[in-house]
Amino acid sequence: LMLVAGVPTASARTFTDPVAAKAEARRLGAPVVVKASGLAAGKGVIIAATLGEAENAIRQMLEGNAFGDAGHEVLVEEHMSGEEISVFALTDGTHVLPMIAAQDHKRIGEHDTGPNTGGMGAYAPVSIATDAIADAAVEGVFLPTLKAMRDAGSAFTGLLYAGLMLTNAGPMVVEFNCRFGDPETEALLPLMASSLLDPMLAIAAGESLAGASPLRWHGGAAVTTVVAAGGYPGAVKSGEPIALPATEPGVIVFHSGTRRSASGALVTAGGRVLAITALGATIAEAQCRSTSHAERVQFAGRQFRRDIGWRELARGARTS
Repeated sequence: LMLVAGVPTASARTFTDPVAAKAEARRLGAPVVVKASGLAAGKGVIIAATLGEAENAIRQMLEGNAFGDAGHEVLVEEHMSGEEISVFALTDGTHVLPMIAAQDHKRIGEHDTGPNTGGMGAYAPVSIATDAIADAAVEGVFLPTLKAMRDAGSAFTGLLYAGLMLTNAGPMVVEFNCRFGDPETEALLPLMASSLLDPMLAIAAGESLAGASPLRWHGGAAVTTVVAAGGYPGAVKSGEPIALPATEPGVIVFHSGTRRSASGALVTAGGRVLAITALGATIAEAQCRSTSHAERVQFAGRQFRRDIGWRELARGARTS
């Protein structure tokens, strides 16, 4: 659909034959991206720095059943260089109300090392997501995508979320989702000053967003730190008792992989257990508060990144 609509994205081909897939990886050269062509909980993407890594990923997916049915077909895709941002937009199928950009942190390790996850944290706003970038996202990504879907007889309404790589050639689409995405949502919505309900109700009722006022945002910044179970993004152990610190103003604890035991105790029940969102006047202040709160969450094997927003902090940006 993106190729037909002229939406900028990486070139990719799909394969079920490992020999052909490996040949394509060699044709593209490293670095190269290998993706499971199905739902893999955000973990089915391998950014291979070498051809050896690419061939190993292809072998694990197509021959080793590493991702089950999701990996029975793979994409071998050209590598896009740049920083990735996430842009959400509410749409009636024709018009869009874009949100401010957020930046996710996919890798398990600090400074983006280790395997991909569903997301270990996010922050907003993003200083490199300029007005020109926002306009390019609307005019070059959202509107032509929506037109292509209308033309195909499958008009889309609701929440469309584009992962955009900011390359030297401009924004290019890494992925689409048709829902709010974690952990960006937990960073974005606490900053929202205007109503989320009003445009959602209008869309649900089949009304047009033409002429709708732009969404409004509070000043300052939000940083979300995901606290994950030991072993994540691989096999994790559930049922570990959780001790939470006292609540504090400007900090929101979102529960994901938690449940109550038979005795009523709060215990782990998944890979990504909690998302700790902190608000602050700057990214640095919000990050400090989010990390401090995450430090005081206690359960066996817990892990989290202490560098959410590190690229923004390296730029010396002060968002207010």
